Amino acid sequence: MVRSSSLFRPLFPTSSRAESRRVGEILRTETTGGVLLVVAAAVALLWANSPWADGYFALRDVRVGYEPWHLDLTLGQWAADGLLAVFFFMVGLELKREFVAGDLRRFSTAIVPVVAALGGVAVPALVYVAVTSGTPDAARGWAIPTATDIAFAVAVLAIIGSHLPSALRIFLLTLAVVDDLVAIAIIAIFYTDSIDVIPLLLAALVIVAYGVIAQRYRRLFRLHASAAWLILLPIGFVAWALVHASGVHATIAGVLLGFTIPVLHRRAAHEDESGPGLAEIFEHRFRPLSSAIAVPVFAFFSAGVAIGGLEGWLSALGDPVVLGIILGLIVGKPIGIAVATWAVTRVRRIDLDPSLQWIDIIGVGLLAGIGFTVSLLVAELSFDVADPHHDQAKVAILTASVGAAVLASALLGLRNRRYRKNAAT
Repeated sequence: MVRSSSLFRPLFPTSSRAESRRVGEILRTETTGGVLLVVAAAVALLWANSPWADGYFALRDVRVGYEPWHLDLTLGQWAADGLLAVFFFMVGLELKREFVAGDLRRFSTAIVPVVAALGGVAVPALVYVAVTSGTPDAARGWAIPTATDIAFAVAVLAIIGSHLPSALRIFLLTLAVVDDLVAIAIIAIFYTDSIDVIPLLLAALVIVAYGVIAQRYRRLFRLHASAAWLILLPIGFVAWALVHASGVHATIAGVLLGFTIPVLHRRAAHEDESGPGLAEIFEHRFRPLSSAIAVPVFAFFSAGVAIGGLEGWLSALGDPVVLGIILGLIVGKPIGIAVATWAVTRVRRIDLDPSLQWIDIIGVGLLAGIGFTVSLLVAELSFDVADPHHDQAKVAILTASVGAAVLASALLGLRNRRYRKNAAT
C-alpha cells in the first residue's frame, strides 16, 4: 500500500528550480539527439536492405588511419571507437557531476536509482543466459540487453509525457546515469581480451596531465571556449590513441577524461568562482557534438544490417540470441527495475509519492528497455563481423528498442492522460 511519505521527494527535490531547469535543458537536447539517432538508424537500415546495399557496406568498410599507431580502422570502427568516445566523455562529465554535486553524492539519495539500475542490469542478463543456454558461443552476448539508451528513452518520454510528474523524469535520468556507469564497467572488465601495459601506462600519464591542466587552468577554459579545442582536445586524442593501442576499448578513455574535469560543489556558491563548474560548462558546450553528430553517425554505421525482408526478420526471431535480447530488454528490464525498486523501498522504508503508482515505475522500466546505442556497441564487441550472431543481435536490438518504445508510449501515454485530467480538475 502506498503511504503518504515520498520516495522521490527526499531523493529528488522537485522544488529545486535549478534542478528543474537542468532537467528541462537535458530533455530538450536529448530529444533532438534522439530524433537524429532514430533518423540515422532508419536511413542505414533502409540503405542496407535496398538494391544499393553494397554501397553502404563499402562505405562502412573504407579504411582510414595510420597502421603503426594501430589506427588503420574502417569508418565503422572510427565511429564505434572514436566518435562514441565523445558520447562517453559526456557520460563521464555527467557521472562526476552527479557523484560530486548531484543526486548521487549522498547514500540516502543514491540508493534507490543505484539498486534499480543494478536490477535492470542483472535480470535482463539472467533472462538472456536462460534463453541462450543451449546455444554455442552465445554466452558472450550476455551484456547486450543490459544497457539503456538515454537519448532515445528521454526523447520518447518528452513526446508522450508532458504531464507526468517531474520526479518520474528525474528518476529515469538518474537511473540511466547509473546504468551507463555499469555499462562502462562491463565493457572495461569483460570485453578486454588482452592488455598492452606500456601504452596503458602512457595513457594514464597523459590522462593525469590532462586533468592537471584542466584543474590548473579552469578559469581559462571557462572564459575561452577555443582554449579547450586548442589545448585539451589534442591531449585527449593522444590519450584516446594510447588506450586504443593498449587493448582496452577506446571509449573508456572518454569516460576517464570526463572524470578529470573539475566540478564546482554547491557549497562554493558564494566564493569568487561561484557559478557553473567546468564540467557543467563543458557539458553544455559539447553535448550538441555528442547528440547531433557522434551518436547519430555511430548509429548510421552500426544499425545497417541486411534483414532479408519480412521473411528474414521472422526467421531471425527463431534464433535464441535474438529471443534472449528481445526478452531481456522488453521483459527483463521493467521487471528488474520494478522489483529492485520495490525491494529497496521496503527495506529502507521509503514510499512512493502520493501522486505516483507502481505502474509508473513499470513504465519507466519499459523505457529503460530501449537499449539502442550502448547495446549496439556491446553487440559489436560480443560477436565478430563474420559471426552470424553479429547481425542477428543488431536485429534483436532494433526490434526490442522499437517494441519497448511502443509499449512504454502506450502505458505512459495512458498515465499522462490521467495526470493531465487530474491537473485539470
